[in-house]
Parts: sequence; C-alpha cells; structure tokens
Amino acid sequence: QVQLVESGGGQVQAGGSLRLSCAASGLTFSSYAMGWFRQAPGKDREFVARISWRSGGSTTYADSVKGRFTISRDNAENTVYLQMNSLKPEDTAVYYCAADRPPYSGNYYTVNAYDYWGQGTQVTVSS
Repeated sequence: QVQLVESGGGQVQAGGSLRLSCAASGLTFSSYAMGWFRQAPGKDREFVARISWRSGGSTTYADSVKGRFTISRDNAENTVYLQMNSLKPEDTAVYYCAADRPPYSGNYYTVNAYDYWGQGTQVTVSS
C-alpha cells in the first residue's frame, strides 16, 4: 500500500520560512518523480514544484514560487522536501505531495500526471 505523508506545515508570518517533508512508503521511491501542489480555499489545485527521480535531479517550479521555494529529495530516506522562504499571504494553502511513476508524464504541471497523493498539510501565512 502506497503512502505519502506530509508534515511541516503551520502558521508563519509573511517573510518567514517553512520546510515541508513528504515521507513515502510502499513504492520504489527512487523510481518516482515527485511533485508538490497546493490548493487554496475555493481554488483549483495548482502545481508548485517537481523533481526528477534522482537525488539532486532536475527541478521545475511554478513562476509564482521560483527563487523562493526549493524542492529536494533524499532517496535513502524516501523523503521529498519543499523549503519555502520569503513566504507571502498568497502562499496560504493546503500543500500536497504527489508521485509520478515511469513512464513519466510530460504534463508534469497537471494533477492527472501523478499516480499517488498525500493527505496534505496546511500552510498559513499571515500579513
């Protein structure tokens, strides 16, 4: 049974930082590309970042977080991370990690590209 469990969310003031973690089990983690998405109240789930299957592999970011967020992974620990700096109130959302098994989808920024999802962790940024 595949499980993705996010942690590290919370409440922070604008300009602050948070580090999200997503622990994976029940899958060959090192074979999966991993992504982070977020969903604010009343909005669709949106792409945040993606990292290829390798530790230190290629990364892609949404324009809205580029330069502020960093995705990374540790294949030895079956964990993917999202370091979030210079947080803004508009970053407030539930953040989800997701796994994309090979063959990898070309539409990596879409929800449908991913096969497994975590339950989400709330991030609230106050002004």
